[in-house]
Amino acid sequence: MPDYIIYKGDTIPVYNLILEQYFQKIKKPDNGSLFGLKFRKGASFNCWRGYQALYSIENDSLFLKNIIDCGEREINQTLSKQRINRIFNDKVKNGKVYIDWFSGEFSLPSGKLLRWDGVFYKTFEKEILIKVEKGKIKSISKIKNYADDPNRINRKYGDTISKVMFDELFKINWNNKKDFDCSEKYLVTIGKNGKVKNVIMPDYQSKNKIKKFWDRKEYNYCLKSVFKGLRNLKFDILKMHGKPIGEKVLLEIWVLDDGKLENWTN
Repeated sequence: MPDYIIYKGDTIPVYNLILEQYFQKIKKPDNGSLFGLKFRKGASFNCWRGYQALYSIENDSLFLKNIIDCGEREINQTLSKQRINRIFNDKVKNGKVYIDWFSGEFSLPSGKLLRWDGVFYKTFEKEILIKVEKGKIKSISKIKNYADDPNRINRKYGDTISKVMFDELFKINWNNKKDFDCSEKYLVTIGKNGKVKNVIMPDYQSKNKIKKFWDRKEYNYCLKSVFKGLRNLKFDILKMHGKPIGEKVLLEIWVLDDGKLENWTN
């Protein structure tokens, strides 16, 4: 569950936990109690911090307005006020707190979801990027997190990328004179420039594990072959906060006796 921010009359989810950064900064007690408030008690996996915060942008400043129970549909203003007063004391002005501890940037979604890590991290096709310095709004700009190039491979939705990679590797005859078998899981890194940057076997990263399960020459051959088969791919550029980012893609292949591949990627 994200926090929320009121911006131009709309209540929008925000995935930068600004209040949580305050608690981290002041070194909250290890027993899960924040100033006597058991925020963490009974917290669920989808709201591990035990609360949700509601912020607002007013004029050129960022404020904390409410601290609510996770999933609370109608704000209990009395409980929220008690929590805020207990934590911030004389910093509370007109029922809200000026967020002077936060400098950085956060984005508000204004387009379709591009990526989600299955837990919390999300990036959207279009966003509103807000830059803040000690609670003061320095800039608000509209950004695009996807560069669609007709000469590159579409990667707008992540579930299509492993299929593209498999189709490229399928073109190769995997029979070889030394009878090396490259049936394995591979983690492929797409760099910020949209090109394949690196390939590893995620299940075999320590020297001892590689030595135990692989002939080193076979291990190196398979990694080099997968990388060589994918290195000419050029994907569209994916961004976060308007800046290009890399991406890791899991691919699992099975080599048949005739040198053809089967796609075992889940």
